[in-house]
Amino acid sequence: MLSVYTLFSGSGGNCVYVKDNSTEILIDAGRSCGAIEKALSNFGSSLRKIKAIFITHEHSDHTGGLEVISKKYQIPVYFTAPSYDNYVRAGSFLQRFAHRMDVEYVQAVESLTVSSFPVPHDSAQNVGFVISSPDDTFGIATDIGHLTDTIANSLCLCKRIIVEANHDVEMVKSGPYPQHLKARILSKNGHLSNEKCAEFCAYLCDHGVEEITLAHLSRENNLPKLAYETVKQQLCACGFERVPLKIAFADIAVCATDGKSYPFKKQEAIQ
Repeated sequence: MLSVYTLFSGSGGNCVYVKDNSTEILIDAGRSCGAIEKALSNFGSSLRKIKAIFITHEHSDHTGGLEVISKKYQIPVYFTAPSYDNYVRAGSFLQRFAHRMDVEYVQAVESLTVSSFPVPHDSAQNVGFVISSPDDTFGIATDIGHLTDTIANSLCLCKRIIVEANHDVEMVKSGPYPQHLKARILSKNGHLSNEKCAEFCAYLCDHGVEEITLAHLSRENNLPKLAYETVKQQLCACGFERVPLKIAFADIAVCATDGKSYPFKKQEAIQ
């Protein structure tokens, strides 16, 4: 069975660690090489054990550690062609190990198969992933400007998922951001709100999803308690109160596959 951990999540950097027996990969590397190495050490792992890194899109909070990681560890990195063309510099260490892929591609890495699907966002190209092992399937989609049938159909293939709950709409509107940045966040190529995420999660649970981790929360425009309660209330209203729900924190590793509502327990106050 797959073990999946969010090592870092949010605008400060994103990285997800996936392990199946001896096969280990990362989704994104948006923090420094040293920070990722330290986070992996908590699981008895290392970047030396990582077989491949799969990039959702080229924004710095998903790619910030790649150049140093490539120089030190020479790990294969998979980009979609638009993200590759936008981000990978000619002559860089990263170019030596970066693979330029179609937007929708399937890549085997030992016992794992990683399949990409397009996700709307204001990047050259954003994708989510379905990660499959011989006995398990996991899905991840963040930086979601708006929901599509492709996203829904892809995540419905999975029993456990990571999905974005980026912001509360009213917090964005009344917050300190300049108007152009507010418009970006709320646009069809921005990020997914708590409310839209809640509706989507209920739909996914009705189509077979059994465990959910909420990721990429905004520090300025969201609260862990608010995101959790917004989604939890919707799940309960639709009869899915037993579905494990958890929050991916910015700098605290969270297991997305342990079958628990962690770190928040049922009816516990969320600070």
